[in-house]
Amino acid sequence: MSGIRLTVRVDFGSARALGPGKIKLLETIGKTGTISQAGRALGMSYRRAWVLVDDLNHRFSKTVVVKKPGGVQGGGATLTPFGQDIIAKYRSIETKAAAAAMRQLRELEVCLRDPAPRSETRIKTASRSDRKVPASG
Repeated sequence: MSGIRLTVRVDFGSARALGPGKIKLLETIGKTGTISQAGRALGMSYRRAWVLVDDLNHRFSKTVVVKKPGGVQGGGATLTPFGQDIIAKYRSIETKAAAAAMRQLRELEVCLRDPAPRSETRIKTASRSDRKVPASG
């Protein structure tokens, strides 16, 4: 399987979800130690990263990320053991789901067309001068 992958998103009702983006944010916070650096590393604003972390902390029964206020010491963020457990559970679900779906994913991949070279995928359209305009009158 060259480029095909299974993406898992866990929905906990209509307004609660946990997917690859939030998990990657948590993992990156664990590596960088700050919400702002994690956000930058993932191409998102600090505000967006902070809102996602705040949402996770309010949606789960325990704190996922502990935020340390800035100042002279610089602040930062730390994953709690519960946050680390959330990541581990999600990655386990993802691995098991991908393994269970491997045969069907391969079958889907075989059904794909070969990608055409970029120049062949263009659709030729008539220019304005080529269009026939009905004569009025």
